Amino acid sequence: MKKSKLILAAVLGLALAMGASAKTFITIGSGGTTGTYYPTAVGIAKIINENLPDVKANAISTGGSVYNAGAIQTGDLQMTMIQNDIAYYAFNGIVVEKFIGKPADKLRGMATIYPEPVHVFARKDSGITSIADFKGKKVYVGDIGSGVEQNAKQVLEAYGLTFDDLGTAVRGKPKQAAQLLQDGRIDAMFYTAGVGSSAIAQAALTTDIVFLPIEFAKIDFLKKKYPFYAEIIIPAGSYKGQDKPFQTVAVKATLAASADLDADVVYQIAKLIFKDKVDQFKAIKPVIAQHFSVDKALDGMPIPLHKGAAKFYEEEGIAIPDAAKPID
Repeated sequence: MKKSKLILAAVLGLALAMGASAKTFITIGSGGTTGTYYPTAVGIAKIINENLPDVKANAISTGGSVYNAGAIQTGDLQMTMIQNDIAYYAFNGIVVEKFIGKPADKLRGMATIYPEPVHVFARKDSGITSIADFKGKKVYVGDIGSGVEQNAKQVLEAYGLTFDDLGTAVRGKPKQAAQLLQDGRIDAMFYTAGVGSSAIAQAALTTDIVFLPIEFAKIDFLKKKYPFYAEIIIPAGSYKGQDKPFQTVAVKATLAASADLDADVVYQIAKLIFKDKVDQFKAIKPVIAQHFSVDKALDGMPIPLHKGAAKFYEEEGIAIPDAAKPID
Protein backbone atom coordinates (compact mmCIF):
# COMPACT_ATOMS: atom_id res chain seq x y z
CA MET A 1 0.00 0.00 0.00
CA LYS A 2 2.82 2.36 0.94
CA LYS A 3 4.60 1.63 -2.34
CA SER A 4 1.39 2.31 -4.32
CA LYS A 5 0.99 5.66 -2.57
CA LEU A 6 4.55 6.58 -3.44
CA ILE A 7 3.99 5.68 -7.09
CA LEU A 8 0.76 7.68 -7.16
CA ALA A 9 2.51 10.67 -5.61
CA ALA A 10 5.29 10.45 -8.18
CA VAL A 11 2.79 10.29 -11.04
CA LEU A 12 0.88 13.28 -9.66
CA GLY A 13 4.12 15.20 -9.21
CA LEU A 14 5.13 14.49 -12.80
CA ALA A 15 1.72 15.60 -14.04
CA LEU A 16 1.94 18.82 -12.06
CA ALA A 17 5.43 19.46 -13.38
CA MET A 18 4.27 18.88 -16.95
CA GLY A 19 1.32 21.20 -16.39
CA ALA A 20 3.63 23.89 -15.07
CA SER A 21 5.99 23.53 -17.99
CA ALA A 22 3.06 23.71 -20.41
CA LYS A 23 2.17 27.24 -19.22
CA THR A 24 3.38 29.99 -21.54
CA PHE A 25 5.04 32.93 -19.80
CA ILE A 26 4.98 36.24 -21.64
CA THR A 27 6.76 39.44 -20.65
CA ILE A 28 5.33 42.49 -22.42
CA GLY A 29 7.62 45.49 -22.90
CA SER A 30 6.24 49.00 -22.75
CA GLY A 31 7.93 52.34 -21.99
CA GLY A 32 8.05 54.81 -19.12
CA THR A 33 5.33 54.49 -16.48
CA THR A 34 3.92 57.95 -17.31
CA GLY A 35 3.40 57.24 -21.00
CA THR A 36 0.55 55.38 -22.70
CA TYR A 37 2.56 52.23 -23.50
CA TYR A 38 2.81 51.11 -19.89
CA PRO A 39 -0.91 51.15 -18.99
CA THR A 40 -1.70 49.63 -22.39
CA ALA A 41 0.72 46.74 -21.77
CA VAL A 42 -0.58 46.31 -18.20
CA GLY A 43 -4.16 46.22 -19.50
CA ILE A 44 -3.31 43.64 -22.16
CA ALA A 45 -1.56 41.46 -19.56
CA LYS A 46 -4.63 41.69 -17.31
CA ILE A 47 -6.97 40.57 -20.09
CA ILE A 48 -4.69 37.65 -20.93
CA ASN A 49 -4.36 36.53 -17.30
CA GLU A 50 -8.09 36.71 -16.67
CA ASN A 51 -9.05 34.68 -19.74
CA LEU A 52 -6.24 32.34 -20.83
CA PRO A 53 -5.43 29.94 -17.97
CA ASP A 54 -2.44 28.42 -19.77
CA VAL A 55 -0.78 31.80 -20.35
CA LYS A 56 0.82 34.01 -17.71
CA ALA A 57 1.60 37.57 -18.80
CA ASN A 58 3.26 40.47 -17.05
CA ALA A 59 4.07 43.99 -18.27
CA ILE A 60 7.29 45.81 -17.47
CA SER A 61 8.43 49.41 -17.85
CA THR A 62 11.34 49.81 -20.29
CA GLY A 63 13.41 52.47 -22.01
CA GLY A 64 11.11 52.38 -25.03
CA SER A 65 10.85 51.18 -28.60
CA VAL A 66 14.51 50.69 -29.53
CA TYR A 67 15.17 48.73 -26.34
CA ASN A 68 12.00 46.70 -26.84
CA ALA A 69 12.96 45.60 -30.36
CA GLY A 70 16.36 44.47 -29.13
CA ALA A 71 14.80 42.62 -26.19
CA ILE A 72 12.47 40.73 -28.54
CA GLN A 73 15.54 39.64 -30.48
CA THR A 74 17.39 38.44 -27.36
CA GLY A 75 14.32 36.71 -25.92
CA ASP A 76 14.03 38.99 -22.88
CA LEU A 77 10.57 40.05 -24.14
CA GLN A 78 7.95 37.92 -25.87
CA MET A 79 5.55 40.77 -26.73
CA THR A 80 5.97 44.51 -26.81
CA MET A 81 4.55 47.92 -27.53
CA ILE A 82 6.64 49.69 -30.17
CA GLN A 83 6.45 52.62 -32.55
CA ASN A 84 5.81 51.49 -36.12
CA ASP A 85 8.78 53.43 -37.49
CA ILE A 86 11.18 51.86 -35.00
CA ALA A 87 9.70 48.42 -35.72
CA TYR A 88 10.45 48.91 -39.42
CA TYR A 89 13.99 50.17 -38.83
CA ALA A 90 14.74 47.36 -36.38
CA PHE A 91 13.35 44.55 -38.52
CA ASN A 92 15.21 45.76 -41.60
CA GLY A 93 18.43 46.68 -39.80
CA ILE A 94 18.50 50.30 -40.96
CA VAL A 95 18.60 53.91 -39.65
CA VAL A 96 18.90 53.10 -35.92
CA GLU A 97 22.56 52.47 -35.08
CA LYS A 98 21.75 49.56 -32.75
CA PHE A 99 20.25 47.56 -35.62
CA ILE A 100 22.41 48.49 -38.61
CA GLY A 101 23.78 45.18 -39.81
CA LYS A 102 22.10 43.46 -36.83
CA PRO A 103 18.38 43.40 -37.62
CA ALA A 104 15.78 42.39 -35.06
CA ASP A 105 14.40 39.82 -37.46
CA LYS A 106 12.39 37.98 -34.79
CA LEU A 107 10.04 40.97 -34.55
CA ARG A 108 6.51 40.22 -35.80
CA GLY A 109 3.44 42.45 -35.94
CA MET A 110 0.10 41.94 -34.20
CA ALA A 111 -1.76 45.26 -34.64
CA THR A 112 -1.38 49.01 -34.93
CA ILE A 113 -3.43 50.56 -32.13
CA TYR A 114 -3.42 54.37 -32.07
CA PRO A 115 -1.50 57.37 -33.43
CA GLU A 116 1.33 58.78 -31.34
CA PRO A 117 1.88 62.48 -31.96
CA VAL A 118 5.30 64.00 -31.45
CA HIS A 119 4.63 66.60 -28.75
CA VAL A 120 7.12 69.46 -28.60
CA PHE A 121 6.71 72.02 -25.85
CA ALA A 122 8.70 74.57 -23.87
CA ARG A 123 8.47 76.70 -20.76
CA LYS A 124 6.82 80.02 -21.57
CA ASP A 125 9.59 81.89 -19.79
CA SER A 126 12.28 80.21 -21.94
CA GLY A 127 11.71 82.65 -24.79
CA ILE A 128 11.26 79.72 -27.19
CA THR A 129 8.54 80.24 -29.79
CA SER A 130 9.68 77.70 -32.42
CA ILE A 131 11.71 74.52 -32.63
CA ALA A 132 14.20 76.65 -34.56
CA ASP A 133 14.94 78.37 -31.23
CA PHE A 134 16.29 75.17 -29.65
CA LYS A 135 19.89 76.00 -30.53
CA GLY A 136 21.84 76.38 -27.30
CA LYS A 137 18.88 75.32 -25.12
CA LYS A 138 18.52 72.49 -22.62
CA VAL A 139 16.10 70.08 -24.26
CA TYR A 140 14.83 66.64 -23.24
CA VAL A 141 15.22 64.34 -26.25
CA GLY A 142 13.96 61.03 -24.85
CA ASP A 143 15.48 58.14 -22.99
CA ILE A 144 18.50 56.39 -24.50
CA GLY A 145 17.22 53.72 -26.88
CA SER A 146 13.72 55.15 -27.17
CA GLY A 147 11.54 56.01 -30.14
CA VAL A 148 11.31 59.56 -28.77
CA GLU A 149 15.06 59.90 -29.30
CA GLN A 150 14.71 59.04 -32.98
CA ASN A 151 11.73 61.37 -33.45
CA ALA A 152 13.57 64.24 -31.76
CA LYS A 153 16.58 63.67 -33.99
CA GLN A 154 14.45 63.65 -37.13
CA VAL A 155 12.35 66.71 -36.23
CA LEU A 156 15.50 68.66 -35.39
CA GLU A 157 16.90 67.57 -38.76
CA ALA A 158 13.92 69.21 -40.47
CA TYR A 159 15.02 72.47 -38.82
CA GLY A 160 18.67 72.02 -39.78
CA LEU A 161 19.69 71.12 -36.23
CA THR A 162 21.32 68.16 -34.48
CA PHE A 163 21.69 67.16 -30.84
CA ASP A 164 25.12 68.84 -30.93
CA ASP A 165 23.43 72.19 -31.61
CA LEU A 166 21.52 72.00 -28.33
CA GLY A 167 23.00 73.47 -25.20
CA THR A 168 22.32 70.11 -23.54
CA ALA A 169 20.53 67.05 -24.92
CA VAL A 170 18.89 65.75 -21.75
CA ARG A 171 18.18 62.03 -21.29
CA GLY A 172 16.16 60.00 -18.80
CA LYS A 173 12.58 59.02 -18.08
CA PRO A 174 9.71 61.31 -19.18
CA LYS A 175 8.48 61.72 -15.60
CA GLN A 176 11.91 62.96 -14.57
CA ALA A 177 12.00 65.31 -17.55
CA ALA A 178 8.62 66.79 -16.62
CA GLN A 179 10.01 67.48 -13.15
CA LEU A 180 13.11 69.11 -14.62
CA LEU A 181 10.88 71.30 -16.78
CA GLN A 182 8.80 72.26 -13.75
CA ASP A 183 11.95 73.15 -11.81
CA GLY A 184 13.33 75.26 -14.67
CA ARG A 185 16.33 72.99 -15.15
CA ILE A 186 15.43 72.31 -18.79
CA ASP A 187 13.82 74.60 -21.35
CA ALA A 188 11.84 72.24 -23.54
CA MET A 189 10.82 68.63 -24.22
CA PHE A 190 10.14 66.21 -27.04
CA TYR A 191 7.73 63.44 -26.14
CA THR A 192 6.03 60.99 -28.47
CA ALA A 193 2.86 59.64 -26.87
CA GLY A 194 -0.88 59.39 -27.29
CA VAL A 195 -2.85 62.57 -26.62
CA GLY A 196 -3.47 62.87 -22.89
CA SER A 197 -0.18 61.31 -21.78
CA SER A 198 0.21 61.80 -18.03
CA ALA A 199 3.80 63.09 -18.34
CA ILE A 200 2.66 65.89 -20.65
CA ALA A 201 -0.46 66.54 -18.59
CA GLN A 202 1.74 66.80 -15.47
CA ALA A 203 4.01 69.33 -17.17
CA ALA A 204 1.01 71.39 -18.30
CA LEU A 205 -0.59 71.30 -14.86
CA THR A 206 2.47 72.41 -12.96
CA THR A 207 4.21 74.76 -15.41
CA ASP A 208 3.27 77.50 -17.86
CA ILE A 209 4.22 75.88 -21.16
CA VAL A 210 3.76 76.58 -24.84
CA PHE A 211 3.17 73.81 -27.38
CA LEU A 212 5.31 74.23 -30.50
CA PRO A 213 3.72 73.31 -33.82
CA ILE A 214 5.77 71.78 -36.61
CA GLU A 215 5.41 74.02 -39.64
CA PHE A 216 3.76 72.52 -42.71
CA ALA A 217 6.94 72.75 -44.80
CA LYS A 218 8.81 70.79 -42.14
CA ILE A 219 6.00 68.21 -41.98
CA ASP A 220 6.31 67.75 -45.74
CA PHE A 221 10.05 67.21 -45.36
CA LEU A 222 9.51 64.60 -42.67
CA LYS A 223 6.78 62.74 -44.57
CA LYS A 224 8.92 62.54 -47.70
CA LYS A 225 12.08 61.37 -45.96
CA TYR A 226 10.38 59.26 -43.26
CA PRO A 227 7.17 57.86 -44.76
CA PHE A 228 5.80 56.54 -41.46
CA TYR A 229 5.02 60.04 -40.32
CA ALA A 230 1.52 61.40 -40.79
CA GLU A 231 0.25 64.89 -40.13
CA ILE A 232 -2.02 65.21 -37.11
CA ILE A 233 -3.79 68.04 -35.31
CA ILE A 234 -3.85 68.06 -31.50
CA PRO A 235 -7.28 69.49 -30.56
CA ALA A 236 -7.51 72.60 -28.39
CA GLY A 237 -8.05 71.81 -24.73
CA SER A 238 -6.15 68.53 -24.81
CA TYR A 239 -3.93 69.94 -22.05
CA LYS A 240 -4.26 72.67 -19.46
CA GLY A 241 -3.55 76.09 -20.96
CA GLN A 242 -3.64 74.79 -24.55
CA ASP A 243 -6.30 77.09 -25.94
CA LYS A 244 -5.75 76.39 -29.63
CA PRO A 245 -5.00 73.33 -31.77
CA PHE A 246 -1.53 72.72 -33.15
CA GLN A 247 -0.18 70.55 -35.92
CA THR A 248 2.57 67.98 -35.58
CA VAL A 249 3.51 64.56 -36.94
CA ALA A 250 2.59 61.15 -35.58
CA VAL A 251 3.73 57.55 -35.76
CA LYS A 252 1.60 54.57 -34.69
CA ALA A 253 1.70 52.61 -31.47
CA THR A 254 2.06 48.97 -32.47
CA LEU A 255 1.72 45.68 -30.63
CA ALA A 256 4.36 43.17 -31.69
CA ALA A 257 5.44 39.68 -30.71
CA SER A 258 8.44 37.42 -31.05
CA ALA A 259 8.52 34.96 -33.92
CA ASP A 260 9.48 32.39 -31.28
CA LEU A 261 6.13 32.74 -29.50
CA ASP A 262 3.80 29.84 -30.23
CA ALA A 263 1.41 30.60 -33.11
CA ASP A 264 -1.62 29.17 -31.32
CA VAL A 265 -0.92 31.34 -28.27
CA VAL A 266 -0.63 34.47 -30.41
CA TYR A 267 -3.85 33.55 -32.22
CA GLN A 268 -5.66 33.14 -28.88
CA ILE A 269 -4.35 36.49 -27.65
CA ALA A 270 -5.27 38.31 -30.88
CA LYS A 271 -8.79 36.84 -30.86
CA LEU A 272 -9.17 37.67 -27.18
CA ILE A 273 -8.10 41.33 -27.14
CA PHE A 274 -9.16 42.35 -30.64
CA LYS A 275 -12.53 40.55 -30.70
CA ASP A 276 -13.87 38.70 -27.66
CA LYS A 277 -12.72 41.30 -25.10
CA VAL A 278 -12.27 44.27 -27.43
CA ASP A 279 -14.49 46.51 -25.27
CA GLN A 280 -12.27 45.81 -22.27
CA PHE A 281 -9.22 46.47 -24.44
CA LYS A 282 -10.62 49.82 -25.61
CA ALA A 283 -11.42 50.76 -22.01
CA ILE A 284 -7.72 50.66 -21.07
CA LYS A 285 -7.11 54.20 -22.36
CA PRO A 286 -9.36 56.76 -24.10
CA VAL A 287 -6.91 56.99 -27.00
CA ILE A 288 -7.47 53.28 -27.75
CA ALA A 289 -11.26 53.67 -27.64
CA GLN A 290 -10.99 56.67 -29.94
CA HIS A 291 -8.76 55.13 -32.59
CA PHE A 292 -8.70 51.32 -32.50
CA SER A 293 -10.87 49.12 -34.67
CA VAL A 294 -10.01 45.67 -35.90
CA ASP A 295 -10.72 46.57 -39.52
CA LYS A 296 -7.98 49.23 -39.30
CA ALA A 297 -5.59 47.25 -37.14
CA LEU A 298 -3.19 46.67 -40.03
CA ASP A 299 -3.06 50.30 -41.20
CA GLY A 300 0.59 51.30 -41.07
CA MET A 301 1.78 47.81 -40.14
CA PRO A 302 5.36 47.92 -41.46
CA ILE A 303 6.63 44.43 -40.60
CA PRO A 304 5.44 40.86 -41.25
CA LEU A 305 2.62 39.64 -39.04
CA HIS A 306 3.10 36.82 -36.59
CA LYS A 307 1.51 33.80 -38.23
CA GLY A 308 -0.83 33.43 -35.24
CA ALA A 309 -2.08 36.99 -35.72
CA ALA A 310 -2.35 36.45 -39.47
CA LYS A 311 -4.66 33.47 -38.85
CA PHE A 312 -6.95 35.72 -36.78
CA TYR A 313 -7.17 38.41 -39.47
CA GLU A 314 -7.78 35.84 -42.19
CA GLU A 315 -10.69 34.42 -40.17
CA GLU A 316 -12.08 37.97 -39.80
CA GLY A 317 -11.86 38.53 -43.55
CA ILE A 318 -9.38 41.38 -43.18
CA ALA A 319 -6.95 41.78 -46.08
CA ILE A 320 -3.30 41.64 -45.07
CA PRO A 321 -1.17 44.34 -46.76
CA ASP A 322 1.90 43.15 -48.65
CA ALA A 323 4.28 44.65 -46.08
CA ALA A 324 2.53 42.70 -43.32
CA LYS A 325 2.27 39.29 -44.99
CA PRO A 326 3.74 36.60 -42.69
CA ILE A 327 7.06 35.09 -43.71
CA ASP A 328 7.17 32.07 -41.38
